[in-house]
Amino acid sequence: MKNEKTIEVLNTLIIINNDRIQGYKKASEETEEQDLKTLFAQFSTTSRHCNGELSAEVSNLGGEPAEGTMVSGKFFRVWMDVKAALTGKDRRAILNSCEYGEDVAKDTYEKALKNDVENLSAEQQTMIKAHHTLLVADHNKVKTMRDLVTA
Repeated sequence: MKNEKTIEVLNTLIIINNDRIQGYKKASEETEEQDLKTLFAQFSTTSRHCNGELSAEVSNLGGEPAEGTMVSGKFFRVWMDVKAALTGKDRRAILNSCEYGEDVAKDTYEKALKNDVENLSAEQQTMIKAHHTLLVADHNKVKTMRDLVTA
């Protein structure tokens, strides 16, 4: 197993968590509703936890943990800006945007587990699967809340 490829995979996951943190910071700014602010803070905490574990693993492998966000994350945040401006900070629209961001995060983890398994140790796979489970739970919370909002 080559550390370089493993570090690349782990850094991709760090970046998607950075996207989530920034996306939920933006979403929190776009709503006045306290329950959403609380939910978004919880989701950011999930990503900070994941990033802590991922960064420690990258460092253990002799790499430098990634910083910043992906272009897709920037597009997500810009889209949130436009959507919020057009909808007057509509709860359903904000939750729709958040669900889109959650889909991107889930897909990134699923691709790592499917396409890069040969570059990950059993322990790393277990860690990534645990993170994925947390992200799926967050996705399902957003989806449920969105579905409860009357159209």
